[in-house]
Amino acid sequence: MEDSVDRHIARWRGKAPFDERVEAAITRIQLLAKHVRQAKDRALAEVGLQGYEFETLHRLAARDRPWRATPSELAAELMLSPAGMTGRLDSLEKAGLIRRLRGTEDRRRVDVELTELGHSRWLDAMRLRSAAEDAMLEPLADGDRDALNALLGRMLRHVETGAPH
Repeated sequence: MEDSVDRHIARWRGKAPFDERVEAAITRIQLLAKHVRQAKDRALAEVGLQGYEFETLHRLAARDRPWRATPSELAAELMLSPAGMTGRLDSLEKAGLIRRLRGTEDRRRVDVELTELGHSRWLDAMRLRSAAEDAMLEPLADGDRDALNALLGRMLRHVETGAPH
């Protein structure tokens, strides 16, 4: 059964210098990544979150309860400027998804805390995103999923470290 990449390869055969197996694999990875992104964006839209909002909630939810971090910790993790982080926190606080807490001993210290509503919204998004990911891997048996993970892991280690395997 032919897919869009098979048609892409046939269209370019003999017109561009590439190894067809490499081109096919990389193009499939790129298209699958695009489908994953779109599925995740749909999941976020369904729960009323923007991607940047989800990413901030996600960083807080990764911490142990009470899901707190300082604005500078979040900014560093999200690779944002302090001003960019402030704007993001302002909108999340206005939506009731986070709260800012002043330190009791040091009033200059501010912690950002995920609210129950924020955690619930994040969990809803995670469930929908997980379902979308599960659906993408549905055609693969468990052994195929394991083999795919092993192959992708080998590729990722190679590009991350330059190691052959």
